[in-house]
Amino acid sequence: MSTQRDYDVIVVGAGHNALVSAAYLAEAGYRVGVFERRGAVGGATSTAELIPGYRFDLGGSAHILIRLTPIVEELGLEEHGLEYLELDPLFFAPYEDGDALFFWRDIHRTAEGLEERFPGEGEAYLRFLAEWSPFAQAVKDAFLASPSPFELGKRFVLRSPMGDRWEEALPKILRPYGEVVDEYFTEEKVKAPLVWMAAQSGPPPTEALSAPFLLWHPLYHEGGVARPRGGSGGLALALARKIRAHGGEIHTSAPVTRILTEGERAVGVEVAVPDKALLGSGDPGAGPLRFPGAASWQAPSGVDVAAAPRERYTARAVLSGAHASQTLYHLLPEHQRAPGAGGMRSGNGFGVMLRLALDGPVRYQAHPGPEARQGLQLLCRDRRQLNGAYADWLQGRPSQDPPLIAMTFSAVDDTLAPPGHEVLWLWAQYYPYELADGGAAAWERIADREADRILDAFERYAPGTRDRVVGRLFQHPLWLERELALPRGNVMHLEMTMDQMFSLRPLPGLSGYRGHLKGLYLTGASTHPGGGIMGASGRNAARVLLKDLGRRKV
Repeated sequence: MSTQRDYDVIVVGAGHNALVSAAYLAEAGYRVGVFERRGAVGGATSTAELIPGYRFDLGGSAHILIRLTPIVEELGLEEHGLEYLELDPLFFAPYEDGDALFFWRDIHRTAEGLEERFPGEGEAYLRFLAEWSPFAQAVKDAFLASPSPFELGKRFVLRSPMGDRWEEALPKILRPYGEVVDEYFTEEKVKAPLVWMAAQSGPPPTEALSAPFLLWHPLYHEGGVARPRGGSGGLALALARKIRAHGGEIHTSAPVTRILTEGERAVGVEVAVPDKALLGSGDPGAGPLRFPGAASWQAPSGVDVAAAPRERYTARAVLSGAHASQTLYHLLPEHQRAPGAGGMRSGNGFGVMLRLALDGPVRYQAHPGPEARQGLQLLCRDRRQLNGAYADWLQGRPSQDPPLIAMTFSAVDDTLAPPGHEVLWLWAQYYPYELADGGAAAWERIADREADRILDAFERYAPGTRDRVVGRLFQHPLWLERELALPRGNVMHLEMTMDQMFSLRPLPGLSGYRGHLKGLYLTGASTHPGGGIMGASGRNAARVLLKDLGRRKV
């Protein structure tokens, strides 16, 4: 193979973490080539007009974690079109009996509202935030660094964030988060939204060692909740403009089918080049490439992608933002697969999203005013409902009584829907990928029924919503696997359990963003710190790669 390389770094995939890495590398002067299987950048952070006049996000929608990083400022993304819209209140929690709670960016305003409705709970909220803010800050700092045992020990032991309270705090950290709330609060209506937000990482309230998912709650008040104007994909588009402004190249409708190796070194990629005229526009709503399995891919019916020609591109390093099982197992020759790569757990699905186009705004019974529509709307009666949904999941069936997170971002962004209309997105947990009755394929049969069940659950809070629906998209676990290349429908790539977090993610020995082969690097939700729109994995991986590229050889 020629020593004249096509790029310094080839990036596999154009999800937001991969784009963050590529942006830092391009800004540093390296020749970067990004190869993305879909017709547009963004992956699970993208937006498309699937229904005329309505813009739907296809993946993550609330931008919370990235607000805790310096990425937007460091890369100057506002200069490339990114405009964040602040959401306040952060959270709105309505109840079927007419009660409602608001969680504002301002801590004291939130506490005052809780105290007025439930005496003592506001004071408890302030105490909870004060006691766990140091721990939350340490977690944030850990997210922004490679998760080596040394780094974790330095942040959590040598510089104990809890000071003299460490021995008192440790038992709580090791407990399920569904129990920790009982240490501070007495009213279930206050506990439920806190627990429901903690559940967004995946583990249920009963999972041991899961308390950190609750204990970083103070970070929500620090960074806030925001939305890119025009949709979640605004972040990816700004990153793409940044990359191109610094000479980087982005190839869409260009799926990587193999990572090329020489000896024990990654030296490039093989890319399929299907006839784009046969594949259509590349718009995710107009017939995207489909990936039903991690090792194979196919286009819409009638197009023989298996016969598509291949092109090879070489580089000093290959950085993959794809799912770790794709990178470490399926894209490599069998004899060069990473040890243990076949045992990484994506689990049995996680949640589903019902996206609705409405011809009028949502009106909650508990609070019909516009404040209720601006932040995340947490529709969870109590922990019993959440635990019941998880019990259904364990039995291999969709939740019979799903807790919901509702999002009506057209309330703050008039680009998402026609004037006076609304987009309503309903995230629900827990939903298995493989169903007890029919396996994964059964989703094609029951999708409409389960989408209706979710809408019925929302109707209990906002009657009349069904009559306003003019279009919908239901993203069940099989859809997420096919359209967004999320094996088994897990939006976090790998389960966010403590045996697959920090220095154990994606595998022991591979948590530092370097693969098991020289020249191979990893980023994305499969790596530390995990899923969610944060970009920390992309930034961390770029720092590691920049350090290595600065040497004579990678």
